[in-house]
Amino acid sequence: MEDNMKVLELLEEIEDLVDEAPGLPLTGKIMLDAEEVFQLVREIRLALPDDIQQAKWIRDERDRILAEAKSEYERIIKEAKKQADYLVETDDITLRATKLGEQIRQDAETHAKVMKMRTYDYVDKMLFDMQGKMDELHMKYFGEMYTNLEKTFESINGVLAENREEMKRLAYKTQNEAEEQQ
Repeated sequence: MEDNMKVLELLEEIEDLVDEAPGLPLTGKIMLDAEEVFQLVREIRLALPDDIQQAKWIRDERDRILAEAKSEYERIIKEAKKQADYLVETDDITLRATKLGEQIRQDAETHAKVMKMRTYDYVDKMLFDMQGKMDELHMKYFGEMYTNLEKTFESINGVLAENREEMKRLAYKTQNEAEEQQ
């Protein structure tokens, strides 16, 4: 968060440089100290990796949540199988065990699906927010003069968009799998 503030402060410094730069008569152009501008751009680049680390953290968090949901699903299924094996002593008990096992399986699948959907929503929101922040920074502070930095933002946005599409694809797949099983 502090690096984000640092980036914004550095960008404000660039704006101040442009606002205070002396103009060249009859050209509509201004003169800037190139070294001063490059120094500010270097400082911005140093602050940006934290945002990239935050995106990695979001991806890792998504993977962790999905792993937990899968583990919980497998634990519930294993427990359901244990209960079903224990209850298979008579036809009546077998029938009830089968019904209970199916209900537990459905509950586990529903729970796993809900966890996946919540994870997708959470990750999508984080990616959307990050994408919005990147767009805001890009639109507000960078122009033709910073082509290399613009390419970096486009690359990050591309990765974020791909991640969001992947989340939507996984959500769609999860939804279709549940509907096919019913």
